[in-house]
Amino acid sequence: MWFGVISIMTGMISEASRTGVFGRAIDQNLVSLDLFDPRRHTTDRHQTVDDRPYGGGPGMVMMVAPLLAAISAATAEADRRGVTAPVVYLSPQGERLDQKMVKEFAEMPGLILLCGRYEGIDERVIGHVDRQVSIGDYVLTNGELPALVMMDAISRHLPGTLGNAASVVEESHLDGLLDYPHYTRPEIVGTGQVPAVLTSGDHAAIGRWRLKQALRQTWLARPDMLTDRPLSALERALLGELFDEGLSEQVR
Repeated sequence: MWFGVISIMTGMISEASRTGVFGRAIDQNLVSLDLFDPRRHTTDRHQTVDDRPYGGGPGMVMMVAPLLAAISAATAEADRRGVTAPVVYLSPQGERLDQKMVKEFAEMPGLILLCGRYEGIDERVIGHVDRQVSIGDYVLTNGELPALVMMDAISRHLPGTLGNAASVVEESHLDGLLDYPHYTRPEIVGTGQVPAVLTSGDHAAIGRWRLKQALRQTWLARPDMLTDRPLSALERALLGELFDEGLSEQVR
């Protein structure tokens, strides 16, 4: 997969892309990354990419010309590589990123990520964007952090990226749920002991326990995630067991 990132902080993207899952994906040639700095498309000696907003107010707004030129350069590179790459603007006004969207992006051959900064980008650039994506309902200083989050999440779904392919299988199995609790050695720490089912060797029982705990975690921390999620017969049965055990009375 090819990523083209439009950013005035290319050093930040470059440095972060050398480590972790995403860095390994690049090393294994599973992912290609090109950076496009809008400053390279300026004409003044200060390489200005932002200006004060019309109408007054705090902060600065990223200018039209450098951004459109950077988008054009990224699109040209995608064409040269022969990949279709929609332009995604990382914005608080965008669709909320979730696992379903991550999988959708992972099936694409390319993606151009536009990183905003300051108070945002000139609205006239939006018409050149295919999609807007937000990683959460909060404000960040720049779009580079969301871009890195997206690339890391997407890379996990590319075949060969993870050392253990079963990790993606597990994530797919629990799609739409929070993760279940994890344990490792030693088996006993103080008064805390690893649940017996995890040392039983009964993989069917372990799978059932993990799914039940994932449902429990989701109900307690993010019940909204269960509202529109279709539940299997087993999941409904496990939720029934949890309610019988007093789940609805527990407060986290």
